[in-house]
Amino acid sequence: MHIPFAKSARSTVGIEWELALVDKDSGDLRQVAQTVLDAVAPPDGAQHPHIRQELLLNTVEVVSGVATTVRGAGDDLERSIDEIREVIDPLRAELMCAGTHPFARWAQQKVTDKERYATLIDRTQWWGRQMLIYGVHVHVGIEDRDKVLPISRAMLAYFGHLQCLSASSPFWGGKDTGYASNRALMFQQLPTAGLPFQFERWEELEGYVADMMHTGVIDQFDEVRWDLRPSPRFGTLETRIADGASNITEVLALAALNHCLVEHLSTQLDEGKELPTIQPWFAQENKWRSARYGMDAILILDKDGEEELVRDSVTKLLKELEPVAARLGCLDELDDVHMILRKGAGYQRQRAVARRNGGELDAVVRSLVAEMRAGRPI
Repeated sequence: MHIPFAKSARSTVGIEWELALVDKDSGDLRQVAQTVLDAVAPPDGAQHPHIRQELLLNTVEVVSGVATTVRGAGDDLERSIDEIREVIDPLRAELMCAGTHPFARWAQQKVTDKERYATLIDRTQWWGRQMLIYGVHVHVGIEDRDKVLPISRAMLAYFGHLQCLSASSPFWGGKDTGYASNRALMFQQLPTAGLPFQFERWEELEGYVADMMHTGVIDQFDEVRWDLRPSPRFGTLETRIADGASNITEVLALAALNHCLVEHLSTQLDEGKELPTIQPWFAQENKWRSARYGMDAILILDKDGEEELVRDSVTKLLKELEPVAARLGCLDELDDVHMILRKGAGYQRQRAVARRNGGELDAVVRSLVAEMRAGRPI
């Protein structure tokens, strides 16, 4: 099987942000995505270029165009959110985002009426029905197909950093799970989801996809749901690690970190340097540690098994990436990662709100809605 990799300008960036629709009064999920999609659809009935449907009718996804800067991608997202608000404000609905909704019940959610979603649910059953989760995906353009897999493997050394900083799903069905990112471990239950295989040659990836299609596991490449995957259609490396972020400032901070890492690794390849690598068993352990402990995780940094508290490692990494951020025009957005270190990741802020309100999770939803409105952690 031949999988062509589209031409893409180096280090262009695109962002996808999955958003929940919640009731203004109760905070519970609202099944009004189709109303939104119908209202924003172009006159010719085509799909809106920046507002998309998702698996569940409580969810819409806003997607940026291809941008040269993270801020440019963020402007696209904010314009789409303004369009959505024009539709949902009269419905007394709000936008909210976190890795999971704090108290909504998965069994009460309705699936979008589309064949591919029905097929997914039919195959995955109980686990598929529980995919009441939200994430942020970042695409970064890679100009040479031969760079894609080396950069993807190297990004696994930073997987835990991205997951810890974005962790925002401590609650599930009204209970505290004890995890910073319950979403991370839930999502990997789907077929072809989870950590990617560490292929070294593009032909190995093609062989994998051919096998999966021959045996009926997938019908198309997009059904490979790895946390980090090539996107041949767009000519990008797509990072799908992050839990849903409650506000645009955090979205852009996480996107800037991702953007800078990919460009940094691409530059190292150009200079003939050896990229960082990490064994699959270390990558798996880091995923679990970051999902469980979040910003208190001690991560395995390299193939030699060196370890460091994620807060300390992130601080050093941000300093290293400053020259890259300057080239990419995202110094301010990268600097906002420090804000996450100061104010706490999403899961920490949610737990703090719950403690202040006697464990009432409707207060957590109100805080998430307020952060979405404010565009920053509050």
